[in-house]
Amino acid sequence: MPRPKTVLQNEFPYHLSARCINREWFQIPIDRVWEIMCSHLFFAHRCFQLQIHQFVLMNNHFHLLATTPNSNIDKVMAFFMKKTSDDLSRDSGRINQTYGGRYHRGVITSHHYYLNAYKYLYRNPVEANLVDKAEKYRYSTLRGLLGFEHLLIPIAEDTTLFSDTEGVLSWINRQPSKDSLNSVAEALRKRKFVLPRDRGSRRPNVLENDLL
Repeated sequence: MPRPKTVLQNEFPYHLSARCINREWFQIPIDRVWEIMCSHLFFAHRCFQLQIHQFVLMNNHFHLLATTPNSNIDKVMAFFMKKTSDDLSRDSGRINQTYGGRYHRGVITSHHYYLNAYKYLYRNPVEANLVDKAEKYRYSTLRGLLGFEHLLIPIAEDTTLFSDTEGVLSWINRQPSKDSLNSVAEALRKRKFVLPRDRGSRRPNVLENDLL
């Protein structure tokens, strides 16, 4: 079966992710994985004008929220996947490929959906029981934006976080229901982010309804 054609557009953000082969953990310390990812995201911004909104690195995968003003997501991710895979394989001594396949990409077509993705991504380490608050996780752009770590990744202006930093952090750290998390996780796996509608509502209210 032929691969679906890559959606090339510059209007909406993409959710982008990739996982290690066989769901294994990265085979080098996560500090080093973070350095590799940050350096290539920095170059992707400078060379391809990638506008980075969020990046969260987990033990065996990553989540990236980004916009491509030049409608070049195919070139950006071809570069990023190859360079990070080469560096990770070299440092770990791995002969086989690092990633389990092609990266996933999904388009987020509304601010409402963006907020759901935004909270879900930054809560990922909390849901994995790695930290009790999202801002404590070292391998996330959130911690760098708050000034707790040096952040090499050039982040586009975060009008969500800095509209009300204390309030937004409280919202991120507020535990959503399991059904809400599952709905957003399913939407993030699609090529176009879509949430189920709440009963009796004209629009879906999932993770972000207590922020608006």
